[in-house]
Amino acid sequence: MSDKIKMVQPPPGLAGEGFYLTNVDKVIGLGRANSLWPLPFATSCCGIEYMATMASTYDFGRFGTERLSFSPRQADMLLVMGTISKKMGPILRQVYEQMAEPRWVVAVGACASSGGVFDTYSVLQGIDKVIPVDVYVPGCPPRPEQILDGIMKLQEIVKNEPLNRRNSPEYKAMLASYGINVN
Repeated sequence: MSDKIKMVQPPPGLAGEGFYLTNVDKVIGLGRANSLWPLPFATSCCGIEYMATMASTYDFGRFGTERLSFSPRQADMLLVMGTISKKMGPILRQVYEQMAEPRWVVAVGACASSGGVFDTYSVLQGIDKVIPVDVYVPGCPPRPEQILDGIMKLQEIVKNEPLNRRNSPEYKAMLASYGINVN
C-alpha cells in the first residue's frame, strides 16, 4: 500500500528532527488563502448561481470560505455578482473602502466584469471602473464550478502575495488612480 503513495518535495526551508522552518510570508499567505471571509454583493442572476455554490453539492466552505460576512468591516473578499448601475457604483466603492486590508475583489459574471449585454447609459461597464479587481469569473451567469475556479485562482494570488505588497508604492499608486484614500 505504501508504494502507491507519492511524496512531494516540501517547499524550500530547513528541516530537522521534529521541526521544519520556512518563510513567514509563505505561512501567512497559506493561512490567508485558506480563510477568506467573503462578502457577497449580489444584484441579479449571478447571485442565484452563488447560492448554488454555497449549497451542499459544491460546498464553498471546503475552500476555507465558509464564514460569510454581511458586514464589510468583517470581510476580506468582495464578490460582486450581477449588474451594477452607475448609481450603485459609489455604494460599491464605499463598501470596498470599508473593508479592512488586505482585501480582494472577484467580479463574478459578465455584468460585473464588463456590463454584460447591458450596453446602456445606466449600467457600469465593469466594476473595475470604480474599484480594483483581482479575479474575473466569466459567464452569463457563470456555473458554480466557474465561481469555485475563480476562488481557487484568488487563493493562489493570496498565497503568493508578499506581506509588504500593500505598503508598496505601486499598490498605493494603483489605489490613488481609483481615487481611494491611502493612509
